[in-house]
Formats: sequence, structure tokens, C-alpha cells
Amino acid sequence: MALTRLHAFKQQIKPFLPESALIEDYSRRYAYGTDASFYRLIPELIVLVSNQNQARQVIIAANEQQVPITFRAAGTSLSGQAITDSVLVLLCDSWSKFEILDDAEAIRLQPAIIGARVNQVLAPFGKKIGPDPASINSCKIAGMAANNSSGMCCGVAQNSYHTVKDMTLIFADGTVLNTADSQSCNAFLQSHSPWVDELMNLVDSVKQNPDLSERIAHKYRLKNTTGYGLNALLDFSDPIEIIKHLIIGSEGTLAFIADITYHTVVEHKYKHTGFFIFDDISKVCELVQRLSELDVAAVELLDKRALMSVSEHAIMPKEVASYPEHSAALLVELRAENAQALDVLTNVTEQLLAEFKQSQLAAIEFSADSARNAALWNIRKGTFPAVGAVRETGTTVIIEDVAFALDKLAEGVNALHQLFIKYGYDEAIIFGHALAGNLHFVFTQAFDTPEQVSRYEQFMADVANLVAVELKGSLKAEHGTGRNMAPFVVTEWGDDGFAVMVALKALFDKQNILNPGVIINHDKNAHTQHLKVMPKSDDIIDTCIECGFCEVVCPSKGLSLTPRQRITLWRHRTELHNQLLTTDDVASKQKLNQKLSVIEADFKYLGIDTCAATGLCGLKCPVGINTGEFIKSLRAKQASSSKVALSLSRFASK
Repeated sequence: MALTRLHAFKQQIKPFLPESALIEDYSRRYAYGTDASFYRLIPELIVLVSNQNQARQVIIAANEQQVPITFRAAGTSLSGQAITDSVLVLLCDSWSKFEILDDAEAIRLQPAIIGARVNQVLAPFGKKIGPDPASINSCKIAGMAANNSSGMCCGVAQNSYHTVKDMTLIFADGTVLNTADSQSCNAFLQSHSPWVDELMNLVDSVKQNPDLSERIAHKYRLKNTTGYGLNALLDFSDPIEIIKHLIIGSEGTLAFIADITYHTVVEHKYKHTGFFIFDDISKVCELVQRLSELDVAAVELLDKRALMSVSEHAIMPKEVASYPEHSAALLVELRAENAQALDVLTNVTEQLLAEFKQSQLAAIEFSADSARNAALWNIRKGTFPAVGAVRETGTTVIIEDVAFALDKLAEGVNALHQLFIKYGYDEAIIFGHALAGNLHFVFTQAFDTPEQVSRYEQFMADVANLVAVELKGSLKAEHGTGRNMAPFVVTEWGDDGFAVMVALKALFDKQNILNPGVIINHDKNAHTQHLKVMPKSDDIIDTCIECGFCEVVCPSKGLSLTPRQRITLWRHRTELHNQLLTTDDVASKQKLNQKLSVIEADFKYLGIDTCAATGLCGLKCPVGINTGEFIKSLRAKQASSSKVALSLSRFASK
């Protein structure tokens, strides 16, 4: 990006933003630029926006000056869709208002409100929003919609695509469309008539391609967030509805979501939860198929390795280590509108489970005990961080999510296990939302040698072929495409499906300024570039997976740095130190020393002086890191150094 274009961009947006909204210093650009993925790009500029007009002016300037921009909500995304080396646009927390509509049948939300907060305000009405990602306590609503996040109970029917009611959108040319306002819709259709014609021509081209139409229908019977939501081209005939549903899952590459209105769903208060372990994962997958025929709210699958990763939980059976290699567990939750209906459903489910009694190794029977059931869910939620907590220092944790048709689930699980063996991922575990055929697999990966990068590259190629080609599944079920899966979108959708996606991107964003490189990326090696460095830097923080779950409770958020940002900047300090030790070139050493000096000077205020050290971050951290303790240790070292310096100065003066 030419610096002259960036300068012109800054000059154009300055009249619409407070001075503090433009962040240019290296330390904060690096710290604020991190997200939960295993990719790293350092933005040239960070812009904070807190209302619709500010966002619109930023987009207009970016389009006119041809400066790429990437929107960031909470940065909990896992596939590299919220990072950039150009301009990163962050949503301020103040942009978090809501309006309950139609007796809580719907709710209008500003983009920066936290997902869990939405459910809190809906709870008195017995309602919630459909999407329920694991990051709901930290992620913001615009990110949930932009990634079509789902979760443990959401399935397909209650995701953002199926529960969105309306949106206010800002397109790349600065046009605002409020889909809830008929005047806004009519004005858009008139002013963009040729544009709408192009969109509808694309719709016709898909409808006239029976193979692609059938592929789309099959893919969206499953969970699928790979590429753009081509199902919108078949599900709707009204261009406004098509536009609205294309934006869901588009990862900020087609338009900016300035607000979103969801249809709410019922939150049943009558619940039973149980946990059942069986000796054969194929039998478990057969049981999942049978459970899918009942009105079951959630079925979470954990393979033997996943069970071992959380075996220290008090509620877990003590014999897990002795269970057969192919054993697996199901966490089953039942919900109903009243106690009688719940009892009926429980009895039916227990009768089905009894048919698999011979394969059962252990059972924690159905109960309404909320404390005990929370402990069961903590087993499931603890699997991902458990791998992160024991990973070798210097490696990163990678979590992939795929989906299979239920009749292919057992074959998919067994094939993934074979790939783990083939590539030596001995620590890899599988768990997931079994009712949707949605499996997550977690493994650790180093990227510090060409051999390690090649290993990952070959593994992902085999995974893509297995899931998308051999078993006709989804390469991304709920985590979004990002940079990580962008090279494989064509594998999933074929040349004709990918061509439609390329055409959609060009139609919505002619200048390619909205989050370029995400979803549409013609570089086949994009997923192995710009990889994070995770050096050993301090025992207290080395297990951090940079998920961002800590940020929502940090008192210094918005003032200086969050716990995640403190850790990522300290790691960068360590990385620069390591590079200095291995670099002989004088010019390179000078540049490294300059960066290091800047970070160490800035970290005193940003990292140390402004940390409240309350320990709240440790309560939210999935691997139990109390960043406040880390900062206290740095303060202690500072104090010790100050005492030594004082003694030396007194000695010298004498």
C-alpha cells in the first residue's frame, strides 16, 4: 500500500473522528492487531469507530483512496479473518445499544454488543438469540453475524442465516441500506438498478446449473461456513433478502454491518443433562443418528483423547485411562417447555440408550441438577483449552471444524484419526456438535522450521480432500473461512461455485478494499503465510492461546492494553531479543534494537503501570492465566532493579 494513499486516507477521515481514534504507534498497532487465530499481520493504522457515520466515512475514504480496510469486533475468530497489514477498523464498546421489539419476538442490536449480554436482556422474556458459539461471553454481535457463528445447541436452524430479520448495511461505495425501512430499500433498488440486475443474473446462472444447485442444497443441509452463502441465491427471490443473507458469513468482505435485528428463539428452562461413555466410536455415531430423530437439544461427542485431556475433572469417571482406544462419550441435553414434556422426552431417550447398554462403559444419568450439569458442560468446554495448557512452548494450538452427513460421521472420525497418526499429531483430539455432524479437532503445531510448515501444509491438503471430496462434507462448519481455508474454497465448491463467489466479491466490492485475501484468495499457500511466533517468554503466560476471552472484564480495556494484548506485546519483545541473538547484520540489528527500545519504553505505561492486577482475567481465561500476577512479577523486578540502582548511585557519589 502506497504511503501517499494512506496519508490521503487519514486526511480524509480526520474531520469525522476524535484524534484519539487514530492509532499509529508501533506498540499498539502490534498489540491491537492480534486475534485468536495463528496468523499475524501488523496494521499500518488502527481506526476506532463508535457510530454509523464514522464507519461510513471511513469506508468512503478507503474506497476513494483505494486503501484496504478490515473490520474487527472482538477478535475471537480462529481462521485469520480479522487481521490486516493495512487499516484495521475496531468497533468501540460504546456502540452497544439494543432495542427489544414485538414483545421480545425480535431484538435490534448495535454491532459491538457482546453476545452473552443480549441473552441476559432477553432472559426475563424466556427468549434468547439462536447462535450460541463457545465464545459468546466475549464475542460481539457483528462478528457473530459476519462469521455465521453457531454453537452447541444452535445447529443449522437457529444460526444467524436462519434467524436474521433485518440489517443496516454500509456498502463499499458508502451507500447505506436499512432492510427494515421500505423507503431505504426502494431507494437502493432504484439507485443501484444495474447492480441489482447483475446480482439477479448471477442468481439465474446458479439456478440454470443443476449440478451446482444440487451441491448447494447438499452442503447447506450440513453446517457450512466455507466461502459465501450461495444458498441465499436459491432460497430467496427478493434481491433485498438475497443481499441480507449473503452478508451473513461474509466476514466483512462484502459490506459493514451497522446494526442487526434477530428473530429470537425460545429458551426452555426445563432441562435434563446426562453423560454416557461407550467402548466403540462407531457405535456412538450410530447412536447419534438415532438421537437425531428425537427432539434432543444438544449432543456433544468426545473421543478417547478428548476424554483423557479432561480426565482430572472431579466428575469424570476414574477409569478413563483404561478405556479402549476407540471409546467415546456423548454429553446429551434435553429441553422442554414444561416438566411433564421433559419427563416424556427423557423416558424415550433412556429407552434408546438402553439399546446400546452392552457398549456402555460408564454413565452419569439424566438429571435437572444445575450445578452437576454445569460440571458436565465444563468437561466439554474444557477440551480445547486443555490442549493449549499442555502444549509444548513455541507451538500454537490449532482448532479446525468440519461437518459430515450423519451417515458418514463414523467414517469421518476414523479417517481423521488415521491422518493424525500419519502426520504424528499424537496429541490431537476430536470433539464436537454431533447432532449437526460437526466435529472440531485440536492439535498443536510449530511453524519454526520449513519441515514443520510443510507437515502442516500436507496435512491440511489431505484433510481437505478427505472432507470435501471423499466424504462430501464441509471444510468449515462454523469458524468461518478466513485465510486458513481460503485456498480450499475451490476444493469445497468446484470451479463453477468458486466462480460465482469471485463474481459476488467483484460486484459488492469493485476496488477489493473490504478485507482482501479473506474468503477469496488465489494464493494456494495463503494458509501457510504470516504465521504467529509464540516464543517462550514467561512461565506465567506461556500457555496463553490468545483467544481474547479475558478482554471483556479487563479494567484497562480502552485505556491501554488488555491481558491478551499485554501478553502478545511481551512475546514480541522476547521475539526481538531472540532475533538479536541470532543476527549478525549490523543494519538488521539496528532496526531490531529500535523496535525493542520502543516496545520496552511503551510497555512501562501500556503494560505495567495501567494494569489493575485484579485477577479478573484469570477467572475468564480458559487456561487459568492471571495476567495480573505476571504484571506484579514485572513490578517486583522493577522495584528490585531500582533498589540496586539506588545503592550503586550512593556508592558512586561517595
